[in-house]
Amino acid sequence: MEERPFPAWSWSVEQCMKEYNVKLDKGLSSYEVEKQREKYGWNELAKEKGKPLWRLVLEQFDDLLVKILLVAAFISFILAYMHGSESEESGFEAYVEPFVIVLILVLNAIVGVWQETNAEKALEALKEMQCESGKVLRDGYLVPDLPARELVPGDIVELQVGDKVPADMRVAALKTSTLRLEQSALTGEAMPVLKGTAPIFPEECELQAKENMVFAGTTVVNGTCVCIAVSTGMNTEIGKIQKQIHEASLEESDTPLKKKLDEFGSKLTTAIGLVCLVVWLINYKNFLSWDMVDGWPANLRFSFEKCTYYFKIAVALAVAAIPEGLPAVITTSLALGTRKMAQKNAIVRKLPSVETLGCTTVICSDKTGTLTTNQMSVAEFFTLGGKTTTSRIFHVEGTTYDPKDGGIVDWTCYNMDANLQVMAEICAVCNDAGIFCDGRLYRATGLPTEAALKVLVEKMGVPDAKMKNKIRESQLVANYLIDRSTVKLGCCDWWNKRSKRLATLEFDRVRKSMSIIVREPTGHNRLLVKGAVESLLERSTHLQLADGSVVPVDESCRQLLLSRNSEMSSKGLRCLGLAYKDELGEFSDYYSENHPAHKKLLDPACYSSIESDLVFVGVVGLRDPPRDEVGKAIEDCKAAGIRVMVITGDNKSTAEAICREIQLFSDGEDIRAKSFTGKEFMALSSSQQIETLSKPGGKVFSRAEPRHKQEIVRMLKEMGEIVAMTGDGVNDAPALKLADIGIAMGVTGTEVAKEASDMVLADDNFSTIVSAVAEGRSIYNNMKAFIRYMISSNVGEVISIFLTAALGLPECMIPVQLLWVNLVTDGPPATALGFNPPDVGIMRKPPRRSDDALINTWVLFRYLIIGSYVGIATVGIFILCDSHLITFSNPCDYFTFGKVKAMTLSLSVLVAIEMFNSLNALSEDSSLLTLPPWRNPWLLVAMSVSFGLHCLILYVPFLANMFAVVPLSLNEWFLVILVSLPVILIDEILKFFGRSLRYSMKEKTA
Repeated sequence: MEERPFPAWSWSVEQCMKEYNVKLDKGLSSYEVEKQREKYGWNELAKEKGKPLWRLVLEQFDDLLVKILLVAAFISFILAYMHGSESEESGFEAYVEPFVIVLILVLNAIVGVWQETNAEKALEALKEMQCESGKVLRDGYLVPDLPARELVPGDIVELQVGDKVPADMRVAALKTSTLRLEQSALTGEAMPVLKGTAPIFPEECELQAKENMVFAGTTVVNGTCVCIAVSTGMNTEIGKIQKQIHEASLEESDTPLKKKLDEFGSKLTTAIGLVCLVVWLINYKNFLSWDMVDGWPANLRFSFEKCTYYFKIAVALAVAAIPEGLPAVITTSLALGTRKMAQKNAIVRKLPSVETLGCTTVICSDKTGTLTTNQMSVAEFFTLGGKTTTSRIFHVEGTTYDPKDGGIVDWTCYNMDANLQVMAEICAVCNDAGIFCDGRLYRATGLPTEAALKVLVEKMGVPDAKMKNKIRESQLVANYLIDRSTVKLGCCDWWNKRSKRLATLEFDRVRKSMSIIVREPTGHNRLLVKGAVESLLERSTHLQLADGSVVPVDESCRQLLLSRNSEMSSKGLRCLGLAYKDELGEFSDYYSENHPAHKKLLDPACYSSIESDLVFVGVVGLRDPPRDEVGKAIEDCKAAGIRVMVITGDNKSTAEAICREIQLFSDGEDIRAKSFTGKEFMALSSSQQIETLSKPGGKVFSRAEPRHKQEIVRMLKEMGEIVAMTGDGVNDAPALKLADIGIAMGVTGTEVAKEASDMVLADDNFSTIVSAVAEGRSIYNNMKAFIRYMISSNVGEVISIFLTAALGLPECMIPVQLLWVNLVTDGPPATALGFNPPDVGIMRKPPRRSDDALINTWVLFRYLIIGSYVGIATVGIFILCDSHLITFSNPCDYFTFGKVKAMTLSLSVLVAIEMFNSLNALSEDSSLLTLPPWRNPWLLVAMSVSFGLHCLILYVPFLANMFAVVPLSLNEWFLVILVSLPVILIDEILKFFGRSLRYSMKEKTA
């Protein structure tokens, strides 16, 4: 049942409890639970009804080319049956044609159904994200593992570190001073989010701003709390995403290739219908005659047998005109494309996506985990120098949690001065994070910022030279260990052994810092603090200089530190201040919980006074850094005419800083009209939104919710753009499903994102998309090459049948021979054209327009010329043979052997011409002199295979009888080659005219 809107985040905890008539210490009664369940149902995602198998099978035949083939197969079957009835023979050969066509269609349908059943798993992956059980208070008793399915709104739930949240809930009380949740998969925020209990205003705020709400499917990384469940099942944020994924799947439109092929199929149908009708009507005198009496026709005579015969010729014409092998060759070409892409780390889940990439005009990219590494790292840090007026800035390289990834630039402080030693101690000891290696990826346990600080310590080293060598040796040994999952942090371990941790003062929102009390090797206690720079400076009375000396803080020095901090923040860095305190008063001899002052550590209100009179040490700047290769990939996109738009859940300043760094925007560029939050963009009028999206150049949308991403993708598609959307989180799934091509991250991506996508990047690398686009463009060009080849060959077949009918000659080829040529002989060269190497400047051309014709007027004219030659050559050789120019020792042989010989020569000329014509299809415009055949050796192999198959039916008696052919002599083969070769010369002349025409048009426009 639908739940009425209830803005729990803007209500106080007391109001929320009153709404559900519940108490924090009692929970709901069993009676209340049943009432709530009747009202809201079970806490589970709805199961969408899948398409039945029969519907999936029928949908595979909902294609124009397939329908044409079905009609051809049906008519062929009827004619074969009629022929068998008349001749009282089995007529097995006549049934070969409909059987082969149906077999092709069945195989295509099987492939299509298999793809469909694999494609709709996104909703199942979402269900896996749901929690299985939770700690719930019912009837005053704590149920430790209540199945999450049984949760209802109003339930009181306790959450601890590591728990997966079972429903959308309002935080009612904190049991620890802080509570942090990892919700990047849902909102796109790079950092775990701090949660509290205070109401949030206004009611209409974005998901990221609801800091007193925890959402289903997210994980607690720090702290313990008590919550009130407010939304369950399909009313949760994850449930809304499921609805959006389902809606997006209903909106899926045809791929550009399918639209082109459907358009091509409808034109082909019209042309075939007209030509068949004309051929049938040309021969009307053969089956319909009459006498003229007083100027009026009389004594009509109609021969059904002859009418059927000429109808069979019209059907043969249809079979010749339809490229039966086209669906199979397209599928093969796309499959080859997926293999090439897989080698480049792009795993294609849906075959047509390969080609769709080629005409992509806009790439909408998520930021966190796609353009960036989704791994926090220290970019730079600074401390004061020898005087209070000077500062030292250190730049740090490396973008991952791998301690060996990069280092500190120009690091000469191997024997670290006192100031840097304190900084390293704070970073290593005032830290609860860890690092482990998951296969090839380094991951963090605990807070990402703390993990980044530990990596910094490893890059800084230790001041003890002897220990430094030991650590280096142990790291070398670790490289050869079988267990590579545990990452040995030797430097951090050294600092932790040196400074024994005694107590922790947890982080809170008021003082914006956390600290620990440690026992130094000297036996004295020291307080190590890290937190917000401004907050620490307010509580600092002294500063530490490079040599370890301590000086009082004056105003000029404070301003210097704040300006440095502001400078780092403007680069999108998250700044963290570091400080310490030696004069601890009553805590100077603190040793354990039994100490008299321990009670103060239990009260967070005392923490600010303990963390006062600090000595400020320095500032560390962290960030989720952009991937190294992204900048080059953005340049390639610009050169290829592809616009890049960044859509992220992260905050505006961070998103803008990253976009400037990856050169989406230049350094001095005014981006006020190019950078919006999701809320700001949705507040614009429809015309302003379209105007913003249609302007050239990059865009960035921050604080974007799933519905914002979906809406932007929908608008771009309505504007005629071909949209590729990249993402890794659950929040990206609806937009991935809606985009023309959804691209998910394979390493860091959630299962939901992967299942909703068309393509998965095995290396999470944005530049892999650019390689895949180039491959997609190459595949489309190759597809055009084999469509050019197949259509020009089929036009030749049509003209040959048309000529025999128009000249009143006997049929020079029977339908089964035409089917053999179209499927078997044409198939290998057409497939081999899919291996054509890409053009040199393929990524320096703008994307092709989605309304560009598959075959333009000039190319069609060329096909007609080539086709006319094919028709004339095929019929010409038949007439030559039929006119007794090829003589027989016994005149009776003509009737038993002569017509078959003429048909064989005619078929052989057709096969040979089509083999030579495949060389013409290597390029639409380039001459064979500039693009020689050996550029694609597979084509030469395919031509040999096709000739071999043709020889097989000529020289194997059983096959020769089935296809009504006879063997040819060497002289006859010489004649076949002589008649076939001119097709290359004719197309070379036509290509030359085409190039000259285009060159003169360019000069006119210039």
